[in-house]
Amino acid sequence: MTDSAPQTPQNPPAGQAPDAEVIELAGRLFDAARTGDTVLLAGYLDAGAPADLTNDRGDTLIMLAAYHGHADTVEALLAHGGDPNLINDRGQTPLAGAVFKGEEKVIAALLAGGADPQAGTPSAVDTARMFGKEELVARFEGR
Repeated sequence: MTDSAPQTPQNPPAGQAPDAEVIELAGRLFDAARTGDTVLLAGYLDAGAPADLTNDRGDTLIMLAAYHGHADTVEALLAHGGDPNLINDRGQTPLAGAVFKGEEKVIAALLAGGADPQAGTPSAVDTARMFGKEELVARFEGR
């Protein structure tokens, strides 16, 4: 690797594929988000890794942490500037994923971090309705 900041896998310089080291690092970041290894992930974020890194399906680190129920990891990503409203390639948001999985602590962390319950397709509101989670529908709609 060079002394300059590494390029993220989804955004290498024009005409250049990311090198193997960058791909390996991205894999470690995605694994840390999935497994809730907040300490490892925060270390990379403190060193300049992008909080909104996405994989080949458009899933961000926040999406992976949220879907796998890691509220502390979601909070760390949000604290490092991660966007809770980024939509993956299927139109889903981290909040809708957390609603689907029934992850209350993750839902609370995302809402505190500015997640929009109306974003995405289906949105978190739509997902809550789909699964009969009326208490979440009411919460999202401010009732």
